[in-house]
Amino acid sequence: MNLTFHGIEPRERPLENGEADVWVSRERFESLLDAVAGRDDVRITFDDGNASDLEVVLPALRRRGLTGTFFVVADRLGAPGFLDAAGVRELATAGMTIGSHGMRHRPWRQLDDASLHEELVEARAVLERIVGRPVAQAACPFGAYDRRVLRALRRGGYSHVYTSDRGTAAAASWIQARNTVRWEDDAELLRQILGSKVMLRRRVKLAAKRWR
Repeated sequence: MNLTFHGIEPRERPLENGEADVWVSRERFESLLDAVAGRDDVRITFDDGNASDLEVVLPALRRRGLTGTFFVVADRLGAPGFLDAAGVRELATAGMTIGSHGMRHRPWRQLDDASLHEELVEARAVLERIVGRPVAQAACPFGAYDRRVLRALRRGGYSHVYTSDRGTAAAASWIQARNTVRWEDDAELLRQILGSKVMLRRRVKLAAKRWR
């Protein structure tokens, strides 16, 4: 099972439309970390490269002996409220995994070939220069993917591709369904993810998205 966080309060920048729904308070974030600490069936990811990844998230993970995967938007590095290159390196040095969330945080499914290359290839190169190691995992912005995007990711050699599809995923699976944590969620979210209705909806959704 993958949980996905975005920003942790307090906010350091104006939020885009709808983005406030996926920012959570520090109290709820810490509560969810307590719920997953010691479990080997829950993985934690963070999208967008917000400054809170370094200022709030990293210390909280360290206190619990946890690690996470941080999907960074390359073109936002150094922008107000986002990580800069030094922050990304600090996360990597602390044992966190750095993944690509593309270059400009735009839906990959809608892009032409040149723009998709920028998102999947050029953005990864930016991050690899910063961390000095391969960046082998990618997260689809807005959960937007189709067969064409998946083929491009395969050609790019990504070891895992993370989506916004809810449900569970085996650690070895190439496509990793994730569960976005919203502002109102608490530890009860873990039980809900494992419910049969969620799993059924996930299977139907995945079949439609992968074949369109």
